[in-house]
Amino acid sequence: MTEAITSAELRDRLIDGGEIALLDAREQGVYHRSHLFHAACVPLSHLELVLGDLVPRRSTPIVWCDDGSTDGLAARAAGRAAELGWTDNTVLTGGTAAWAADGGELYSGVNVPSKAFGEHVEQTFDTPRLPATEVKQLIDAAARGESDVVVLDSRPLDEFHRMSIPSGIDCPGAELVHRVKGMAPDPKTLVIVNCAGRTRSIIGAQSLINAGLENRVVALENGTMGWELAGFDVARGKDAHAPDPGPVAQAWAETAAANVGLRFGVETCTSADVDGWRTDSERTTYLLDVRTPEEFEAGHLAGSRNAPGGQLVQATDEYVATRGSRLVLIDDNGVRATMTASWLRQLGWADARVLAGGLPGLADAGVTLQTGPSARASVARTSTINVSALVDLLTDEPESSVVLDLGTSVKYRKRGHIPGAWWGVRSRLDEARTAIGEVTTIVLTSTDGQLAKLAVPEARTHWPNAEVFALAGGNKSWRHAGHAMEPGFERATTTADDVWYKPYDHDEPGAVIQQHMQDYLTWEVALVDQIERDPTVDFPSFD
Repeated sequence: MTEAITSAELRDRLIDGGEIALLDAREQGVYHRSHLFHAACVPLSHLELVLGDLVPRRSTPIVWCDDGSTDGLAARAAGRAAELGWTDNTVLTGGTAAWAADGGELYSGVNVPSKAFGEHVEQTFDTPRLPATEVKQLIDAAARGESDVVVLDSRPLDEFHRMSIPSGIDCPGAELVHRVKGMAPDPKTLVIVNCAGRTRSIIGAQSLINAGLENRVVALENGTMGWELAGFDVARGKDAHAPDPGPVAQAWAETAAANVGLRFGVETCTSADVDGWRTDSERTTYLLDVRTPEEFEAGHLAGSRNAPGGQLVQATDEYVATRGSRLVLIDDNGVRATMTASWLRQLGWADARVLAGGLPGLADAGVTLQTGPSARASVARTSTINVSALVDLLTDEPESSVVLDLGTSVKYRKRGHIPGAWWGVRSRLDEARTAIGEVTTIVLTSTDGQLAKLAVPEARTHWPNAEVFALAGGNKSWRHAGHAMEPGFERATTTADDVWYKPYDHDEPGAVIQQHMQDYLTWEVALVDQIERDPTVDFPSFD
């Protein structure tokens, strides 16, 4: 039987500062309505795919929670984690309902620690910002040659590509100090930093200010959402990104980052330290490479994960879930790692360190680097079907064969799905069985097929008389084979609350989208007052 922990006991452990991973087993769309500040979202449906990255040490104390309802998601997640080898699992008695009844704060939204921290930073440092109307005037003046302005978008390229300020240049988070001198060598150039909302605008602008950039630096207040709410058009499909820094720019960045590191007490570690920590069974160490995905794939330390610096600060709970753990940040010249560590320390990750000498030092020591993306969680072999066979099956047996898509509702709706496919959630296959009924063959799919493979044994319990397969390669393989995808959301087997919908993900009229944007911005600003009431939240001061 899984051990239990009360709200009072959990509060004490969170304040105590020892290692603990607080994990919420509900789907993200349910989680975002109301959850504990420090709870990382690990849906039962995706547990096997994410738990190893979020909680790498198998003896880490884990507390699972849900909303306290009768579906028992937390207990089910604890049991599955135990089966997979995590040895210290407890469940929060009564879930979030009991936490609130005991006087604890509950939060809506996702990436709440990082979002609240952004508001805390703006309030603490009084980060300069300008509203969209003033920024538009400055950009227009620059187009006429009457001012000198550069707009730097601090989001990853895929987000920038989706929508951006028309004159913007993509320069994600930790890349700002690394690359800014290449784009604003003249100290008279005004540097404007934006994101979609607020957090990355604030952190990005304050990063340049902390680094001592001579230029005037401001954040675009409320980001692209504020820009659209002001009535201005965004650009779509742009690929403009900041160039690699030249020797002069890099030298400035290295000096600036070193000074920031001194200010915020960032310590370094050696490769020998890392080797020792990797075998430590009593303490968790995360190895996080904060460079761009392209650089990471070209060569990285074995066992490290790619966590681009800006995103690591923006969505820390998506990369690390063990509070009190050790974070080792890796880059090539110390700039991005040090800037990222400075923010993580202010976020409360006291033991965030930088690998001295970075990757060049490892190479000089004879360490062989790995290539390719971050290693994925292994998935057990199961019965699969390829695209060609699936096409034949749907052609020959259309009435008795069904495709069930277990990817996110957003992708099913927005990117499309295999024609005729149903949509469902892995942890709610009982609802899918009720909606679909009896079939001869059921083929599970997902974005890359991994989640579908995990669900095959469970689907067989719900369709005991059917043949059950996973589509090899999932929807990606279907697209790669040149087959069309079908839009719409007509065959959902459950409520579309599996993921949090960003304001612009909703299929609603423009005025409604704008209201979603305004509500989101209002929510972000309000977080700074809410954390004042929460004794488990403490952002340390270094000034």
